[in-house]
Amino acid sequence: MDSVRVGVIGIGNMGVAHSKYVFEGKVKGAVLTAVVDEQKERLQWAKDNLSEEIHCYSSLEELIQSEQVDAVLIATPHHDHPSAAIKALNAGLHVLIEKPAGVYTKQVREMNEVAAKSDKVFSIMYNQRTKPIYQKLRDLIQSGELGEIRRTNWIITNWYRSQSYYDSGGWRATWAGEGGGVLINQDPHQLDLWQWTTGMMPKRVRAFCSFGKYRNIEVEDDVTAYVEYENGATGLFVTTTGEAPGTNRFEITGDRGKIIIEDDKLTFWRLRVPEPEFNREFKGGFGEPECWKCEIPVKGQNPGHAGITQDWINAILNGTPLLAPGEEGIKGLTLSNAMLLSTWTDNWVDLPINEDLFYDQLQDKINNSTFKKNESNLQTLSVDGSH
Repeated sequence: MDSVRVGVIGIGNMGVAHSKYVFEGKVKGAVLTAVVDEQKERLQWAKDNLSEEIHCYSSLEELIQSEQVDAVLIATPHHDHPSAAIKALNAGLHVLIEKPAGVYTKQVREMNEVAAKSDKVFSIMYNQRTKPIYQKLRDLIQSGELGEIRRTNWIITNWYRSQSYYDSGGWRATWAGEGGGVLINQDPHQLDLWQWTTGMMPKRVRAFCSFGKYRNIEVEDDVTAYVEYENGATGLFVTTTGEAPGTNRFEITGDRGKIIIEDDKLTFWRLRVPEPEFNREFKGGFGEPECWKCEIPVKGQNPGHAGITQDWINAILNGTPLLAPGEEGIKGLTLSNAMLLSTWTDNWVDLPINEDLFYDQLQDKINNSTFKKNESNLQTLSVDGSH
């Protein structure tokens, strides 16, 4: 095989973007051969803006039966990512899913199990992993340059969304339509990077989520979460869609200094000697380790969405390791599920979470949602994957 026939499932905002760069040949070895959407006008858009030769289908089942693709890129609504991936994998297709992996971990775990039993390449659109600044951060931590991690803090409040944004679609910011708010819709990349760069998942979470605090919505729009790690380190994750101006500041402290990413700059306050060594040998009164402020150069380009798609195609054609294996989507989702469950139960949540309890709580929210998942709503959802 010297090329991969790709089908895009869901021609909403993200599906359109993916279709365009694949069709334009920006992913070497990939050929766009088909698209899927329930709405005829979206399929007509593909004919008008891509090519008359693109095969258009109204369902994934039709696409599978057509045998026109080797792989699918899934850009459907959040709730449908796992079910679509399972169908495609069982049909012998390679799969790349948009983030998040799903809405609840029980569903995503089933998807991962199917992927593990298949011999197909399964990836997730964690395109922030392609950014050189986060790759450099991961390298500094994983190589031991920062020492043992003691604290992680991420303030990510620059997700401002107005009421008019939420009012633009009845499915937005509803349990039935999206399965959550800022955690599931805006923050999947940060929740992934939080654990991917540090290599650490918490052992327990205590979170305080506010629902409709700043906007007339039913899901969470303000979150403060505290986590504890196995090695004794602690962490804080703060996020909202209701503040302006917002902040995006990721700070990680280790026993060899601290690293801060803010304003697209990576700064390393590096201790000349590790703090434990200084503490052991210092015999004075007041004193602290000598510290150097280092502006770490970050080189390279960010290929973004096309970069993850290229990585996936390379793995299919050449067997190269994936930058973003699909199975890892459950990690960030575990964090967001744990934060919600902690709030709903007003208690600590240990990881791994009680998946059945979370599912039951979520279903109760969905059943009482202002947006009901009837056939017309699902059709509305299929054409918009914007965040």
